[in-house]
Amino acid sequence: MIRPPGWDGAAFSEGGDGDIRNDPMARGRVSVALGIAEDWAFVRQVHGGEVARVDRPGDAGEADAVWTTVEGLAVSIFTADCFGVVLHAAEAVGVAHCGWRGTVAGVAQGLKHQMAKAGHDPVWGAIGPGIGPCCFEVGREVSSSFDGYRSETTWGTTSVDLVAALRDQLEGVELWEVGRCTRHEEGWFSHRRDGDPRRLATIGWVS
Repeated sequence: MIRPPGWDGAAFSEGGDGDIRNDPMARGRVSVALGIAEDWAFVRQVHGGEVARVDRPGDAGEADAVWTTVEGLAVSIFTADCFGVVLHAAEAVGVAHCGWRGTVAGVAQGLKHQMAKAGHDPVWGAIGPGIGPCCFEVGREVSSSFDGYRSETTWGTTSVDLVAALRDQLEGVELWEVGRCTRHEEGWFSHRRDGDPRRLATIGWVS
């Protein structure tokens, strides 16, 4: 489990924590370790830009970001190469699922704006592990959506730096980053590497 140093109310799971999306026992162990309730709020992720606000645990419908002002209620999204983002305001927290489609759709930026519009302007945030530009090989149809964020894989093909794009979308928020690539580094679930159906968790809560 990874916790942003100096901040409460955010966590990113590692492969050793288990498949928290599908394994209630793994979710229970993580909840106990974090001191939060085992019932989390979550969304059915569709790689888009929709944002849901919740006040209770359970399924909040189709969206790629979810936030709350309810103290102690964990909000969560799940990834395996995409990036999880946590945004915190003084009395609110949100999480966003940011693959390339969600980043193009501005899901993290939309979460920030929706929280701010409700009077909860995010002041700090964290970006979890995900596929780095070292390994995120893309075609022209993807790279053309990321002018200014194109990069190169370690084997010399075109890639995209999603974290750089997210940093710019979240300008004004103090950000901390895990800075790990899920595809080539050990200890992470990766769909790109091996089609792994297991997922890492991004969790936020108001403490």
